[in-house]
Amino acid sequence: MTVGRDSILAALRTLRLPGGEEDPVSAGLVRALTIEGGRVRFVLEVAPERAEAFAPLRAQAEEVVAALEGVDSVSVVMTAHSSAAPPPELKGSGAAARGPQEIPGVARIVAIASGKGGVGKSTVSSNLAVALAAEGRRVGLLDADVFGPSQPRMLGVSGHPASPDGRTILPLRNHGVTLMSVGLMLREEEAVVWRGPMLMGALQQMLRQVQWGTLDVLLVDLPPGTGDVQMTLAQTVVLSGAIIVSTPQDIALLDTRKGIDMFGKLGVPILGMIENMAVHVCARCGHEEHTFGHGGVAAEAGRLGVPLLAELPLSMDVRIASDGGAPVVASAPDSPPAQAFRKLARRLIAEGSA
Repeated sequence: MTVGRDSILAALRTLRLPGGEEDPVSAGLVRALTIEGGRVRFVLEVAPERAEAFAPLRAQAEEVVAALEGVDSVSVVMTAHSSAAPPPELKGSGAAARGPQEIPGVARIVAIASGKGGVGKSTVSSNLAVALAAEGRRVGLLDADVFGPSQPRMLGVSGHPASPDGRTILPLRNHGVTLMSVGLMLREEEAVVWRGPMLMGALQQMLRQVQWGTLDVLLVDLPPGTGDVQMTLAQTVVLSGAIIVSTPQDIALLDTRKGIDMFGKLGVPILGMIENMAVHVCARCGHEEHTFGHGGVAAEAGRLGVPLLAELPLSMDVRIASDGGAPVVASAPDSPPAQAFRKLARRLIAEGSA
């Protein structure tokens, strides 16, 4: 028997908000309710200043829904910051009230960013993560591209992360990489329709409540652009730095400059830049063609005084491997694209960035 939406809402209506007689459903706090078989997920959206008072309500909500017939698991996300971790404010120092904090057990946190979408940032992130793992590093990958989470597909990971105590989240693992993504909480075709506070709350939960274990490096696959997720990350955790991915074309570099300027305002060092899709080699004749131009990222890196970390090819093998859930570094380790990622990984390790 599959539980219905009405039954869940009826159960939640039996609860009462702290200090009042209103229930969370009537108060409009229950958002993004999804039912997938016996798995139930929803968001409790509360005012930031009332987060601590509402913490017991989250546990009560899980309890009453879990008791319903047909429910196998319940995941409740409360999207609010506690008083110890307020919403970020964009300032030159890039620090929130407490300042960025380290994640216990994680030696380095590196953001993988891009100024615009479509430059292959997520593909670079997944392949770099697998390449670092192949070089013996303990690697985590946080898919922070909340509106377009692609890492579960690229790493061939499926299933819902477990939570033994209703608070700690156990990430999933494949190809030597520990992964957490909002995409693991949703159906693949399901859209994320969240406002800023909900985004920030979800990101903080993935950073702080996930049992990452001991990692040499945690890569964070950011959404493109300059927005809430980037600011929250920089003001919540201590970043070792950011790696900027761009194609050589001028329109991509225009947006890339904005992203680099944002990290400068937030006090995050740029570890280097990657020119992706730098050259296409014809599989039939071997002819090299610079589809998106050539040298633009190298010139920009020189202008900014940051390293050009790699020039990665535009390859059909990379695309097919990512769509198939096994990054090219894992599926074709001897191929030229895979070797390019392995070379990048060795460079980052040698420089102490990973």
